Amino acid sequence: MARAYLKLGEILIKDGLITEDQLNQALAIQAEHGGRIGEVLVNLKLVTEQNMIAAIAKQLSIPYVSLGTGHLKPAVDQGLEELIPRDYAVKHFVLPLSRNLNSLTCAISDPFDLLLLDNLKKMTGCEINPVIATSTDIETAIDKFYEKASIFKQAIQESYKINKQPYIKDESEEDGLSLDKLIEKAEEAPVVKLVDLIISQAIEERASDIHIEPFKDRISLRYRIDGKLYEIPPPAKHLHLPILSRIKILSNLNIAEKRLPQGGAFFVKIKNRNIDLRVSTIPTIYGEKMVLRILDKESVNLDLSALGFDDKQLADFKKGISAPYGLVFLTGPTGSGKTTTLYAAINAIKSPHKNIVTVEDPVEYRLDGVNQVQIKPDIGLTFAEALRTFLRQDPDVMLVGEVRDLETAQICVRSALTGHLVFSTLHTNDATSAITRLIDIGIESYLLLPSLIMIVAQRLVRKLCPHCKEAYEPEHKKIGTVGIRSDLIYRAKGCDQCANMGYKGRICISEVLLVSNEILDALSEGISLRKVNELARRQNVATLFESGIRKVEQGLTTLEEVMSVALET
Repeated sequence: MARAYLKLGEILIKDGLITEDQLNQALAIQAEHGGRIGEVLVNLKLVTEQNMIAAIAKQLSIPYVSLGTGHLKPAVDQGLEELIPRDYAVKHFVLPLSRNLNSLTCAISDPFDLLLLDNLKKMTGCEINPVIATSTDIETAIDKFYEKASIFKQAIQESYKINKQPYIKDESEEDGLSLDKLIEKAEEAPVVKLVDLIISQAIEERASDIHIEPFKDRISLRYRIDGKLYEIPPPAKHLHLPILSRIKILSNLNIAEKRLPQGGAFFVKIKNRNIDLRVSTIPTIYGEKMVLRILDKESVNLDLSALGFDDKQLADFKKGISAPYGLVFLTGPTGSGKTTTLYAAINAIKSPHKNIVTVEDPVEYRLDGVNQVQIKPDIGLTFAEALRTFLRQDPDVMLVGEVRDLETAQICVRSALTGHLVFSTLHTNDATSAITRLIDIGIESYLLLPSLIMIVAQRLVRKLCPHCKEAYEPEHKKIGTVGIRSDLIYRAKGCDQCANMGYKGRICISEVLLVSNEILDALSEGISLRKVNELARRQNVATLFESGIRKVEQGLTTLEEVMSVALET
């Protein structure tokens, strides 16, 4: 039985895009000259192409996508440009977006062209899952995708053809390298182009890090996206040294030094955005491994409400950072978002009436109106030295990148006790463990406890892609074990919007502990941390795991993600 569709004219009238009189005018022209009603309405300029395609999508219950929402972005490394050649895509206004097993999602401009859909099925050997976009958007996306895909793929392929002989030292060079030859190779056009493409592709894919790793007979190229590493087709092994030399030249590192770790930085400009890159090298048995950390300030949201705190946690956090003086600590492992949260806190409280100074290693993002200092241990500018100087700079708020030693911890505590608000970070598993860590470092408890205002523990979990996440009913046994209060939760699936990863972006789960007088009294009496944790629970302080479970119930992440970063309570 054929499916009954709403008439296109009815949808456009219902959406307030045309009137009945305008529809009748278009129908009269269609009866006289033929053609589709949609084309007639667009030619009469009664509706835009975008309005028409959106209405057709609604009529056929097929998703509508556009360049403006970023949804016309094909998945990388699926060979989509080989499934549908560029010439065919241009001729028929069709763009492959993603492949999932035997299903291929394609953007098309004419969903009524059944012959096109049948030909695509035969050409690709896949079931076609159509989405609708305007021909203008598809044409623009085709140019961007096929040009980029072919350039990057061609650059990788060419790396296996050119200069196949590795660089061999002359006997006269002894243990050193010929810098002239090394620089010459690093400045060759194919190497420069390849490095540019590796970096630009990583930024396009929202990667936070690029890993270039040498092995016996190959190079490994990996991007870290939303906390997970993904392999990218690598260049040829013989280009390992020229690629690293090119990046070293950009970041002012010693290109002849391969035996010792090095660190540097440079920036690139993409689409009028300045993006900082931090470079780190280490020597391995097969050569140097290099990691580039991508610091894109514009991609970082410093709005406290967008970080992932629930209502109570956000209220408690704002109360803590609004204190006139005291110590605020963020705890968690490397890569758990501590620095971003601290920057968001500084961004929330900064004003022309406050003198805010920071000491960091390194300064990751530049904040307007904040005096930021990067430590340089090789010339004696340490955390402790910078902090001593800060106290002579009339500060209101001080941010210390990390408490690493007793001297730094002591200055932080003394600053908090003498009327300054101090933010810093520690590496501990939960909030209350930060207290014992500071005492173990050597801080006297009678000095530490009166200065503590708030301790926040946090982790990052990947957010489910809102376009493809699917609901399911977990086992009752599991529900009872972890305390889920919802019968349905969500899991990752994968679609063209998330490059078939099932996740897009990250969100923090947190434990926000405002240090109350009751908790201070308990700590002063030497009560165990286990009892202090129980006291915090009675004050409705959610643990990391409980915070994560609430995100699972809200459909923001998966149970597996939470259990991978937080212990079940």
